Amino acid sequence: DAKYKVNCRFEATPNAKPFEMATYSGNVKTYIQYGILHFEIDGKKHQLSIYRSPMLMRIEAYANHLFAPFKDATNGVTTYGGGRYIDLEIGHIKDNKVVLDFNKCYNPWCAYSSGYNCPVPPRENHLSIAIEAGEKNYKGKKQ
Repeated sequence: DAKYKVNCRFEATPNAKPFEMATYSGNVKTYIQYGILHFEIDGKKHQLSIYRSPMLMRIEAYANHLFAPFKDATNGVTTYGGGRYIDLEIGHIKDNKVVLDFNKCYNPWCAYSSGYNCPVPPRENHLSIAIEAGEKNYKGKKQ
């Protein structure tokens, strides 16, 4: 759905400090806010923070990985109640612009099986709109 493939203005947050993001298992994971994505859907302005994991930064395959956990008005209705995730790479950002494709958002592993350590989307990443794109509710039996 082209409506949910949005052009974003990227705002870097170079002075952000590492913080502990809660997980649904009760543990925490350390992240650093890398920046804020500013975008519009249906003429309304929204923003999402994107994060880097200090642990993953040390692994070559994930050194440029960015992570945006978010909640929206579909959670608990047509999508997983705990929110969804979307990934980016640092190289996708050019001249402080990046395309965010919500069609590629996915459920955390917690949607399919208990025992995973899935980050809880921070309050700053709770969108007031319904993102009717990307992965929907899992209809199978949770393992």
